[in-house]
Amino acid sequence: MPVEFSGWETYCDKSKHLKPGQEPRKSHGYIMYHGTHKTNAPAIISSGFRPSAGGTLGPGVYCSRNINKAMGYPACAPNDRVVLKLRVRVGKVKRIERQSLNLKTTWHQQGYDTAWLPASASGMGLEEDCVWDPKRITVIGIAHCTDSSTKSSLEALIKQKSQSQDSNGKDLKSCKGCGMQTEHKHTMEKCWSCKASICPFMKNHVCRKKGK
Repeated sequence: MPVEFSGWETYCDKSKHLKPGQEPRKSHGYIMYHGTHKTNAPAIISSGFRPSAGGTLGPGVYCSRNINKAMGYPACAPNDRVVLKLRVRVGKVKRIERQSLNLKTTWHQQGYDTAWLPASASGMGLEEDCVWDPKRITVIGIAHCTDSSTKSSLEALIKQKSQSQDSNGKDLKSCKGCGMQTEHKHTMEKCWSCKASICPFMKNHVCRKKGK
């Protein structure tokens, strides 16, 4: 729900979930899922994904916003399967349907970062995404794991990886206006009513009446 104040409007959405059949928008980040064997999960969390050499949509990292799709992979005993929760920056997206089947495995050569196969075009009735660059994908949680010990171990590894990225990655600073951790300083503006310094990313702002 957008918040309006003195002519400003801001929208805060920390995790984006697409509705069934909704097309991913260019340059947005979305929650998706990836199924893997529990023995492979630690390496994926620590070192990132290794793109597959091929598949329905060609080379890349396969994932889906439908957890049921991820639950079907890999072909192993159910207790050996782990489903990773991901944050995916899709970049430029190519929708693959009948009229674009010629780009089914060559979409990246045409300048696209992600290929999206809608449920309506999938033989299994479940949507699928293929991301070319693994760096666009971040593991943020464990969506499914029947072994509580393994799940706890993997969650601890995710937390450790996140803390390591914060300390060894780019210098993040807290915005004085909205409080968000950001690499680039937000441009502060003046409230049109009370002239106070505000950040466009603030959830809300209450004008202070003059003379009080």
